[in-house]
Amino acid sequence: MPVSFSVQPSPFCNHLLAALPDEVQQRMFPHLEPVTLGLGEVLYEAGDAIRNVYFPTDSIVSLLYVTENGASAEIAVVGNEGLIGVAVFMGGESSPGRAVVQSAGQALRLTGERLKDEFGRHGVMLHLMLRYTQALIAQMAQTAVCNRHHSIDQQLCRWLLLSLDRLADNKLLMTQELIANMLGVRREGVTTAAAKLQRSGVIEYNRGHITVLDRQKLEILTCECYAVVKKETDRLLPSLPGPGPGQCRAGQ
Repeated sequence: MPVSFSVQPSPFCNHLLAALPDEVQQRMFPHLEPVTLGLGEVLYEAGDAIRNVYFPTDSIVSLLYVTENGASAEIAVVGNEGLIGVAVFMGGESSPGRAVVQSAGQALRLTGERLKDEFGRHGVMLHLMLRYTQALIAQMAQTAVCNRHHSIDQQLCRWLLLSLDRLADNKLLMTQELIANMLGVRREGVTTAAAKLQRSGVIEYNRGHITVLDRQKLEILTCECYAVVKKETDRLLPSLPGPGPGQCRAGQ
């Protein structure tokens, strides 16, 4: 049963939902269900049939590829710019990898059937989601290049910047072990890279709490992969002012 908007995060905190015309919003918004996503929560495993899609409002979800021996590596990160579950409208309707919550928060859930009904109208929703999928594929391709050719230090900087772009402030809650799983590297490598950034005054790290102190320097230290992904995302997707910090929580 959909929950009243008075007790759920605003749909306008998600850029895709906010970009829809009024007519589409009126059809879809009453069917959005608020959900709270906990750190480390798995939304889909590889091969799972996808019944619902998620529009993050202030949470971040990592898309991971998991090998037979249990090793994993992040192939994309999704926050308030997008949605989780593109396989629903791409025709496959099953997850090729794992979707795990990287930053706890909230999202709005919609049934895959309701989304496909809107797609059947061949209107704005269809074209917007296809553009989003193109941006997501670009991120996946650049992540593959980055993981192969760039240092752990550069990968960590890229990962931090992509996360910051999807959050309302400069603070992240993430252990080094989880970061290592996301990047597909050894924990010791992340520990060394994080220590360098802390000594340089770029971040402050304490018991899983990361605060970015100098974003400008972080952008200088990262590889070109961050700029490539951001440029393509900005080109394809709407940039909206949206609600301010703290306004994407339930009851706001």
